[in-house]
Amino acid sequence: MPPQIPFIIANEGCERFSFYGMRNILTVFLMTSLLLAIPEPLRKGEAKEVFHTFVIGVYFFPLLGGWLSDRFFGKYRTILWLSLVYCAGHACLAIFENNLRGFYFGLFLIALGSGGIKPLVSSFVGDQFDKSNRSLAQKVFDGFYWIINFGSFFASLLMPIFLERFGASVAFGIPGVLMFIATAIFWSGRRKYTHLPPAASKQDPHSFLKVVRTALTAQAAGQGRPGLMVALLGVLLAIGAFALTPQLGFVIAFCSALVFVLGFGGAGAWMQLERARSVHPDEAVEGVRTVLRLLVLFALVTPFWSLFDQKASTWVLQADQMVKPDWFKSSMMQALNPALVMLLIPFNNLVLYPMLERMGLKLTALRRMGAGIAFAGLAWIVVGGVQLWIDGGHQVSIVWQVLPYALLTLGEVLVSATGLEFAYSQAPLAMKGVITSFWNLSVTIGNLWVLLANSSVKGEAATAYIQSTGTSVTAFQMFFFAGFALLAALLFALYARGYRMQDNYRG
Repeated sequence: MPPQIPFIIANEGCERFSFYGMRNILTVFLMTSLLLAIPEPLRKGEAKEVFHTFVIGVYFFPLLGGWLSDRFFGKYRTILWLSLVYCAGHACLAIFENNLRGFYFGLFLIALGSGGIKPLVSSFVGDQFDKSNRSLAQKVFDGFYWIINFGSFFASLLMPIFLERFGASVAFGIPGVLMFIATAIFWSGRRKYTHLPPAASKQDPHSFLKVVRTALTAQAAGQGRPGLMVALLGVLLAIGAFALTPQLGFVIAFCSALVFVLGFGGAGAWMQLERARSVHPDEAVEGVRTVLRLLVLFALVTPFWSLFDQKASTWVLQADQMVKPDWFKSSMMQALNPALVMLLIPFNNLVLYPMLERMGLKLTALRRMGAGIAFAGLAWIVVGGVQLWIDGGHQVSIVWQVLPYALLTLGEVLVSATGLEFAYSQAPLAMKGVITSFWNLSVTIGNLWVLLANSSVKGEAATAYIQSTGTSVTAFQMFFFAGFALLAALLFALYARGYRMQDNYRG
C-alpha cells in the first residue's frame, strides 16, 4: 500500500465535511433566511432551483479542473490552487449571510473550487498505483468513498444544530475551517506523492479534439459526411436552447446546449471515426473510441444522479411535512445516508460480494452500476408512496423515510463508489483528469433533468394533466423520476453487455 495514501484520504475526509456541511443546510437556510422576500408559495420552488443550480456548477467545473490538470499544471498544483479558491468561497458564505449577491458569489467560488478539484483528487489516488499493485486500488477507492461519507455523516448531523443555535455565520464558517485544514493536510504530503506530469501537450497533434475534428471533416471517396451533418444538427439545437434562455433561464439553456453539442457531436464523430486513421495513429483513434463508449455509459448514469441529489432538496421538503421529535431537524435525516454508506461498503466487500461469487455470480463494475440505478428507482417508488399517504391527510412519521434512504444508499454504493475506479481505469493515460471530469459532468446533467422537470410542471397544461391523475405535483414527479431511473437501468444493462473493459493503469 503506498504510504502517501493517508494524506489524500485525510484531506478528502475534511473536504467532504466542509462541502456537505454547507450543502446540507443550504436548502433550509434559503427557505428560512435568504429568500424570505419571496412569497411563501413560490419560495420552495426557488430554493430547489438555487440548490440544483449550485450542484450543476459543482459538477460542471470538473471539466475546467481536468483540462487545466491534463494540459498545463498537473494534478497536485491544480488541486492545491483551487482548494484556496474553495476556502475563499466558504469565507464569503460566512461573511455575506444577509447579502444575496455576496452569498451567491460564495456559492460560485465553492462550485469552482470543489468542482475543479473533484475529478483530480480521485484520479490522483489512482496515480499512486501502477500495474504491480492495482489490485489494491479498488480497496483504496472504497476507502476513499468511505471517508467521504465519514465527513458527510458528521456534517449532516451537526450543521443543522449549529445553524439553529449559533446562526449562519458559524454554521457556514466551520466548514470553511475544515476546508483550510484539508488544504494544509494535502500540502504536507507533497514530498511523498507520485507526481505525474501533464500527459497532454498543448501542441499534441493527436489530441482528443483534433482526432474528432479530423473524423468529422475528412472526406471519403464516393461518400458524404453524415457524421458532420449530425454534429451540425447538435450545434443548431444548442443555438435553439440558448434562444429559449428568457423562458428557461441561463443555467438550463446552457446545460441543454452542452448536452446537444456533446451528444450529437459524439454520435457524428463515431459515425466517421475510421476516417481519422489516415491522419492520426491507431492509438489516438482507439483512445477516442474508448472515450465515446464511456460517454454513452456516463449518459445512462445521469438519471441516477437526478434522483440521488434530490434527497437534499425534495426529500428534505417532504420531511418538513412529517411527524418528528421537536429537536430533530428535517435536514438531519440526510445523516442516515453516509451512515449507511459506511456500513454497506465493508459489508459488501467482506460479505455480500464474496458470497455472490461463491454462488457463481460475479458482480462486475458494470453490473454493480446497473443494479445501483435500479435500486434508486425503487427508492423513489417508496418515497412516492409515502407522499401519497401525506397528501391523503395522514400523520406520517419521518421513520418511514428510512426505507427509501436505505434503497437509495445501496444504489449509491453500487454506482458512485464503483464508478470512481471504473472511470479512472477506463480512461487513456493522457486523459485521466478529463474522463473523470466527464464522470462528474453526469451529475450536472442529472440535475439538469431536475430543473427541466420543475420547469415543465409550472405550465397550466402540465398542472391540469397532473390534477386529472388525482395526485399532487410532488407525488407525480416522484413516480416520474422512479420510472426514469428504471428505464435507464434497463438501457444501461443492454449497452454494458457489449462494452469491452480496459486496463489503463500506468506500467
